[in-house]
Amino acid sequence: MRIAALASGTGTILEALIAEDLPIALVVVDRACAAIEIARAAGIEVAEHIRTDYRATFDREAYSDELLALLRAHSIDLIVMAGFGTIVGRAVHTGYEGRILNTHPALLPSFKGWHAVEDALSAGVKITGCTVHVATLEVDEGLILAQEPVVVLPGDTKDQLHERIKAVERRLYPATVRRVISQLENGEPLS
Repeated sequence: MRIAALASGTGTILEALIAEDLPIALVVVDRACAAIEIARAAGIEVAEHIRTDYRATFDREAYSDELLALLRAHSIDLIVMAGFGTIVGRAVHTGYEGRILNTHPALLPSFKGWHAVEDALSAGVKITGCTVHVATLEVDEGLILAQEPVVVLPGDTKDQLHERIKAVERRLYPATVRRVISQLENGEPLS
């Protein structure tokens, strides 16, 4: 099993995946970020598929076609999103249907999208959490593979709550990826 981790940020999710000795063969980044050095320090090949266009007219499909070709050239079997900032298009989702995993800082189906932590705080919920799911073309809509609640404490700021969610995510995500690898290798349906 050859995994590609797609990253854009500080690399904390990537570090958690690497620490669990998952078979990450490639790290793809869409911008200059700390994940590059984390991958290189671990001896993992890095592909910089840089996104230079952030306009509304960004050609997501062309970007995704190139990304799919890159993944196939590296014989990738499974994609794990590790804080990747670009929503990938149809080509990648078709080429890796059911084999793209993502983590989300809320208990899906609640609080979908980019502002899940802020949305949970604004809604006044007492519990939010982390979800690991299969990524689909429809953002935050795929099969839920694992979830764990996180209590919202009185006076929580976005950063405080998000850090507690990330602590759960760094444990739950690698464990779920390991389970998915086993299910795929054994021809079992994802659950």
